[in-house]
Amino acid sequence: MPARLRRASLPYLLLLPGLGWLVLFFAIPLVYMALESLKTGTIDTGFRLTWEFSNYTNALKNYDKQFLRSFEYAGLSTILALLIGYPLAYVIATRGGRYRNALLLAVIVPFFVTYLIRTLSWETILSDSGIVVNTLRTLGIVSEDGRLLDTTVSVVAGITYNYLPFMILPLYASLERIDNRLLEAGYDLYGRRRDVFLRVTLPLSMPGVVAGTLLTFIPAAGDFINAELLGTPNQFMIGNVIQSRYLEVADYPTAAALSFLLMAFMLVIVLIWARIAGTEALLGTEGERG
Repeated sequence: MPARLRRASLPYLLLLPGLGWLVLFFAIPLVYMALESLKTGTIDTGFRLTWEFSNYTNALKNYDKQFLRSFEYAGLSTILALLIGYPLAYVIATRGGRYRNALLLAVIVPFFVTYLIRTLSWETILSDSGIVVNTLRTLGIVSEDGRLLDTTVSVVAGITYNYLPFMILPLYASLERIDNRLLEAGYDLYGRRRDVFLRVTLPLSMPGVVAGTLLTFIPAAGDFINAELLGTPNQFMIGNVIQSRYLEVADYPTAAALSFLLMAFMLVIVLIWARIAGTEALLGTEGERG
């Protein structure tokens, strides 16, 4: 093989392992699930491919509330994570000093504990006899017979906590890359710290905001553990329905159709967000160019 041809084919050869992995563990299961969503039948009689596209319309009609609830909870959790994560990431990036690595480690350490254990811990934190509820009762925020567990508040709190690092880390990476000379020039031009933050720091950190919101919102919308353990059927999200259809009811076509609908909605949301924020911010190149 000529040297020129070997050099030209080398990038494609390096792509083969990754492409093979994607085909084997993503593309093929996706095709299988697409065919499964178009079948009819039961677990007893078997499922046959009848190209039943009404599975999609029926799934959407029967579980529209769970879809809306999933996006509502994911949106609230993303907003809360941004409000909590941005100041924390800002302090770590600009004021962390020699403790910066220790603070970043503190953000990542919860991931060393399994997701299920982290969620179960919130059952103890928000229990009716726990310190949080007792404190809120003392302050008069929660009534004597009021509770936090098995409510929308507990589910959103659990989702926010579990996905908070997905917001903090992209924000930190974006804030840490900002050139201090730009901030110094901002102080010379604008003077006040608030104006420098709004006109310099915030725009330059937008790639981190965009990446953090996507990394938080997308898995949060498909979550079902928090609603299962911290809520009731009144708080169940679309992930709970899919899990139930697959593992309990064995209604595989409906579960597959719901999964594809969720992926489609996610894709639309990402495209809309990319349109609003701009592809440069979505890809994280805006801050580098600036």
